[in-house]
Amino acid sequence: MLCLWRRLVFCLLSFTTCIKAVEIPLEVEQLPTIIEVTKGIQVAFPVGEDFTIKCKAKGNPTPEYHWTKNGHPYDPLADHNVRTTKDSGSFTIHNDGNILSFNGTYRCYATNKLGTAISEETTFLIPGDPRFPKEVIPPVVLEEGDPLVLSCDPPPGIPPVNVVWMMQDLRQIPLSKRVSVGLDGKLYFAHVVHMDSKIDYFCVAVYSRIRHMSQRMPVKLSIHNSDAIKNRAPNILTTQGGMDKPIVVLKGEVLQLECIAEGLPTPTNEWRKEGEESIKYRAIVEGHGTLLKIKDITKDDEGVYVCESKNAMGSAEQRFHVLVEEPPRWEKELKSSLQSVGSEVILNCSAAGTPEPEIQWQRNGIPMKRETLPHNHKMIGGILFIHSLQLSDSAVYQCEASNKHGTILTSANIDVLDIVPLIFTEENTTYTAVWGQNISLFCNNFAFPVADVTWYHGRKIVQPKGGQYIIDSNGTLHIVTLEAEDAGLYTCEVSNTKGTSSIKAHLILREPTKGYVSPENPWVRRWHSITLTCHVQCDPHLCSSVRMAWLKDGQELRKNDPRIQVNSNHLSISDVNWEDGGNYSCITSTLLDSMETQSHLTVRDVPMPPNNIQLLEKQERSVVLSWTPGDSHNSPISEFIIQFIKTIDETGEWEEVARIPGNETSVHVHLIPNCNYQFRVIAVNGIGNSPPSLVSENYRTPPAAPDSNPHTVFVEANRPDEMTVRWEPMNFQEQNGPGFEYKVSWRLQGVETDWHHKKVKRPQFTIKNTPAFVPYDIRVQAVNNIGLGPDPEIHTVHSGEDTPDAAPANVSVNLINHMIANVTWSEITQDRIRGHLSGYKIIYWKVKSLHDGKTHHSERHTLSFTGHRSSGIIPIVHPYCEYQVSVTAYNTQGDGPESIPVTFQTPEGVPEQPQFLRIVSSDPESFTLSWAPPKRTNGILSSYILQHQIINDSDIIGSLHNITITDPNAISQRIPRLELGVTYKFYLRACTRIGCSKPVSEEGLPRTQATFANASQGLSTQGWFIGLMCAVALLTLLMLVGCFVQINRGGKYAVKEKEELHPEPEVQSIKEHFFDDYSSSDKKATSGSMDSLSLDIKTYDSVDSLVQYSDGEHSHFNEDGSFIGAYTESKEKHAEDGNTHIQSVQS
Repeated sequence: MLCLWRRLVFCLLSFTTCIKAVEIPLEVEQLPTIIEVTKGIQVAFPVGEDFTIKCKAKGNPTPEYHWTKNGHPYDPLADHNVRTTKDSGSFTIHNDGNILSFNGTYRCYATNKLGTAISEETTFLIPGDPRFPKEVIPPVVLEEGDPLVLSCDPPPGIPPVNVVWMMQDLRQIPLSKRVSVGLDGKLYFAHVVHMDSKIDYFCVAVYSRIRHMSQRMPVKLSIHNSDAIKNRAPNILTTQGGMDKPIVVLKGEVLQLECIAEGLPTPTNEWRKEGEESIKYRAIVEGHGTLLKIKDITKDDEGVYVCESKNAMGSAEQRFHVLVEEPPRWEKELKSSLQSVGSEVILNCSAAGTPEPEIQWQRNGIPMKRETLPHNHKMIGGILFIHSLQLSDSAVYQCEASNKHGTILTSANIDVLDIVPLIFTEENTTYTAVWGQNISLFCNNFAFPVADVTWYHGRKIVQPKGGQYIIDSNGTLHIVTLEAEDAGLYTCEVSNTKGTSSIKAHLILREPTKGYVSPENPWVRRWHSITLTCHVQCDPHLCSSVRMAWLKDGQELRKNDPRIQVNSNHLSISDVNWEDGGNYSCITSTLLDSMETQSHLTVRDVPMPPNNIQLLEKQERSVVLSWTPGDSHNSPISEFIIQFIKTIDETGEWEEVARIPGNETSVHVHLIPNCNYQFRVIAVNGIGNSPPSLVSENYRTPPAAPDSNPHTVFVEANRPDEMTVRWEPMNFQEQNGPGFEYKVSWRLQGVETDWHHKKVKRPQFTIKNTPAFVPYDIRVQAVNNIGLGPDPEIHTVHSGEDTPDAAPANVSVNLINHMIANVTWSEITQDRIRGHLSGYKIIYWKVKSLHDGKTHHSERHTLSFTGHRSSGIIPIVHPYCEYQVSVTAYNTQGDGPESIPVTFQTPEGVPEQPQFLRIVSSDPESFTLSWAPPKRTNGILSSYILQHQIINDSDIIGSLHNITITDPNAISQRIPRLELGVTYKFYLRACTRIGCSKPVSEEGLPRTQATFANASQGLSTQGWFIGLMCAVALLTLLMLVGCFVQINRGGKYAVKEKEELHPEPEVQSIKEHFFDDYSSSDKKATSGSMDSLSLDIKTYDSVDSLVQYSDGEHSHFNEDGSFIGAYTESKEKHAEDGNTHIQSVQS
């Protein structure tokens, strides 16, 4: 049967849901509930204040109170020394110094007709006055080496009690391995020594909870010398422990195991726990090894602990059997609940503890016994099951769990109700509200079984939706953010199984009051004026009740301040000052609502100057400047301007040093030596700059050697025997001290190891008597009376230049061809250049002609070649001559000496063309030609070549016939066997063994038609000659007309065509040799043939023009010896051939 009940209970625990505790209105009958009580142990002193033990409960009917003391009834009203409190069970004990009789354990009972509630027990302790008895303690006499235990035996009192051993001078006795104070308060000596002899050993018992101390009478200790050796093994003196005396400690408290032994030598202790290799890390060993502590002990700390005491004579062991127990604690407490008739309830009361707590059930404070339980009650250990609840089952059920370590109590009110809903809110309540507000329509009710609450708006059920309508557990309808359609009649209906109740309510809505203050959150500068205006809009039903008020920072405005004027909805403030800043509120109130609008007025101005200017961390080269910012005047400080006056002797001006962000209050300032400094700080905000702060103290930096040397050093060396060193002067901030000068040092690089020194004040120095263009090491160092500046940079410079003092050697000439020659030489050494080498010049001149041996005083020609080189190309001006050439080096100062002239001869060349060619006589079959030899033969003439051909006006040009005249001295030649009436053209060339010259030409007709070029003037006076000229003119006119017709038909001029068909052979060969890239693209092949000359004719332009077209000494060659640019010779244009000859010379 018991098993069946247990299964039933577990099923009910799994599937039964208890009704939550509901707050029962005091208008409804209900069980008493204790709501205030004094718990635990209360300690009262025999004299002093009164003590109150509280007990207060609620219930309907109002509970009545009674007390028990130590389990027996106690009536506070019967005690004349006790005052009771109205409407509660509390009472106050008047402390008249005689209250020991109130010691005991109290419990409060609150009772009405439905049941009784009981409180937890309250222990009231009135401690006595613990004192040691007045006694005479006999002296203790021992020999050295004997053990000793001095007892204290403190009188009983409220724990904890601590014992301290002292001497008469109130000094604590020093503790050691040999001397210990036990938990029992005794003073232990492992063995005594002679120095332990004292006349005033006494113990003091300290009762900390009652703030009391008690001193025992002193005892005298005398130690005599001993002749015997008293070495012995340890013997444990403390009585704690032993397997037959388990040590019980409560869970969570501190375990203290004590092991004090006597012996000689002084024993030492070792602790261990059986079954574990070492003591837990939580274990603490104190008292020189005599005490083992474990805080917050748990069940895992149970076991056997062993203390082993050792010395040289042996050992002793003490075992401690530790048990961890626990006072009762709730695992599950009772909960009050409302129950309906016929329902069931399970009360679960579960407690844990060691030993296992006993559970005792009570009903209205009366113990419940299994054999007397009502038929619908079942009890199984800590579970009480009640089924088929009736109104008579309403009661206060108590569950008490107890073991030897204490008792705990839990209670639950089980109210069994069965009532029609009750509505406590008045009928036809009218609510008036404003749009947008929240409102609560009350329907305070109570019913059990629990009722359902339904609200109607008119005839429509109010459905909670979207958070706008909320019906809480009390039946109140909350409407959030009212709208116009929410006005009207509301009905609250409350119903349960016992019946239905309802009330009506009316809701009237008005428009909300609105407004704003302008301007919004303005700021104004100090001493200016401002006006704030409050704009209001209200419901017509409420406007008559409008009240307006201005507040500043939540307080009323000062009415006695003439600067502040309130005129209706306007607030004007003149001469705005700092105290005028803040939040200005316009509060507009009506019968239903109020509107508050704010505008924050900020008063601004330039900041206050920073203060507390201090110089910190004063160093030789720096200082830390700190300050405290002044009031920012409501405009954040954006930056601080740091200024200083920096002077040496005279008065200085304020200079800006730095700008520091506004969130910083110190700056590290770099200083220069030998200066006086004073600082000030200016704060900056959006309005402007603050006045400067007070000037800081004067700080003078000590002088120091210069930190730097002149940055830019340059040398002027315009003369070969001196050079001037110049540098940028250093300003006074870089001088760092008095006696500032410049130390100039110099030495010949690679020659001198020691420096020459000179101190100067001006930023320049001239070094005299210097060799020409040699390297010098120069340095300039700043110095003052303190010392030298840093090691200066060494500058390598050269002294002034001079003209070279040596001429190039090994000059030689190599003829490359008939036109150019290569001159080579050996360069002079750098030390002989005596400067920066600009280049070399080749000077050459004509000495004599090899043809006639005449000596010439010709102009000297100079060609310049820049840079280092050992050769150069010069043009051959006149062939077959003797020349001399010399070479000189030059620099920016001028030319050096010329080398010894070297003589060379130019080879034979091609002669110039004969000076003229003339027809001097003619007959029907021949011509006689005469000429003048070339002006310059450029060698030894070997022959002449005379050519002729027919050039009539037809397209056919005759063959070229050659006549070689081997006599170089000939100046005329007759040409026989010519055709009558035919025009001939003659060409004459002079030749040397190198080649032939350009041709000179002439045209003519045999007999009377011949035209003699350059004929003598006598012919023009002859009649036949005049007639002949007229005929020629007529023929010429006819030929011109024919040519004009021919041209109009697209024909060519015959002479031009002849020239194209049969150009002069030599001219053609020269063009092909020198101007291949420029040959005409419209050449035509001739129809005639030309007999080739038997000679290898090489034609060159005269090179006389090469020097003519150069710039003398300014003419230059490229690095490979070629000319820069082309030299062009313009020749006389001859009507006969119409050609221009151009020659380009390149190496």
